[in-house]
Amino acid sequence: MGKTFVEKLFSERLGEDLKPGDIVMVRPDFVMSHDNSYAIIKTFKDMCGEKVFDPERIVIVLDHVVPPASEKYAKNHQIIRRFVDEQGIKFFFDINTEGGICHQVLSEKGFALPGKIIFGADSHTTTYGAFGAFSAGIGRSEVASIWATGEIWIKIPDSMKIVIEGNPGKGITPKDIVLYIIGSIGADGALYRSVEFTGSVVENMSISGRMVLSNMAAEMGAKNGVCLPDKKTFDFVDRVKKEDYSPVYPDDNADYIEVKEFDITNIEPQVAFPHTVDNVKPVSEADGIEVHEALIGTCTNGRLEDLKAAAEILKGRKVAKGVRLLILPASWEVYSEALQDGVLQVLIDAGGVVLNPGCGPCLGAHEGVLAPGENAISTANRNFKGRMGSPEGFIYLASPYTVAASAVTGRITDPREFL
Repeated sequence: MGKTFVEKLFSERLGEDLKPGDIVMVRPDFVMSHDNSYAIIKTFKDMCGEKVFDPERIVIVLDHVVPPASEKYAKNHQIIRRFVDEQGIKFFFDINTEGGICHQVLSEKGFALPGKIIFGADSHTTTYGAFGAFSAGIGRSEVASIWATGEIWIKIPDSMKIVIEGNPGKGITPKDIVLYIIGSIGADGALYRSVEFTGSVVENMSISGRMVLSNMAAEMGAKNGVCLPDKKTFDFVDRVKKEDYSPVYPDDNADYIEVKEFDITNIEPQVAFPHTVDNVKPVSEADGIEVHEALIGTCTNGRLEDLKAAAEILKGRKVAKGVRLLILPASWEVYSEALQDGVLQVLIDAGGVVLNPGCGPCLGAHEGVLAPGENAISTANRNFKGRMGSPEGFIYLASPYTVAASAVTGRITDPREFL
């Protein structure tokens, strides 16, 4: 029997014939952390760590509360900067126009490469699977142990194939597709599995679209979510790659614990209702729900492609009275592209407030939290209770098209009315 992506990658890397359930020690190519690095530093020192294993294999990005919203966060950033200087960590993205949200930065700067193994202290580290990498979120203490030893143990996961076919209709984006899948299989439908996204729809997707799939793989419980690399992948990464890479592909006769096939030809735009990501319904079932805040951006949908989609709806229109439209580009590179393209001017003219790249509103840290009883519609990846501020607020997840349309009408709206 042949091997799946994850079985082949780890078998080749470790020189062993590995199968699901095997527990191995592996040396990752890169390990990522963000503002939570201050807590990781403390754990590292509690472990009696003195020098990190390799200052060129650690990537730290300040993105969760930038600029700092309080003295507490400012002190945390200060601790991180001192540690970076002490350890000689090469890849540090501070609060400046080289940075942005960690997952976008690692992708833009050439760390996310086919065949690489990347761990990160963030659930949505799965994003780098869009480039054919094995990438997984881990805990802070695990990152600290990698800093100290250079290694981490992992149990080889079972593999699941998701085949996406059909012809997406007007207004249907990768976000709608992945929400439809999560709604179908549930938040634990891929629990601790390596998910391979395949099919003609994935092949035709842009790199930005594939990043949405891999990012949201975390919301179906997956350990990682990979899109097999092709010419689009190589064209993207070869511009920015940090080092050479070797793509890995599953064998044709690989054995999967489950294969799920989805035909997305006739699906409507999708909306995830509060307070779970798998509480997904067609937008027609959300019609008329009042909106107070609309967020377009984040690590899920904050790329130029997403901002252009929103601008397509918002051009020549105004945001409804009582709606706060927040625009959150995923990085300063995206911000600059959107500025030069004229997209930001369209969004500003419509009444949108453009924020600096970062995670703030998505996790309810700053720059746009909810008050009790308010509804938000967001392109982010989570809608848990209290996620964006008040635990008495309500978060609906949707595509940039749907969020933009809803901002115009002041209620959740089918974007196809505007397309």
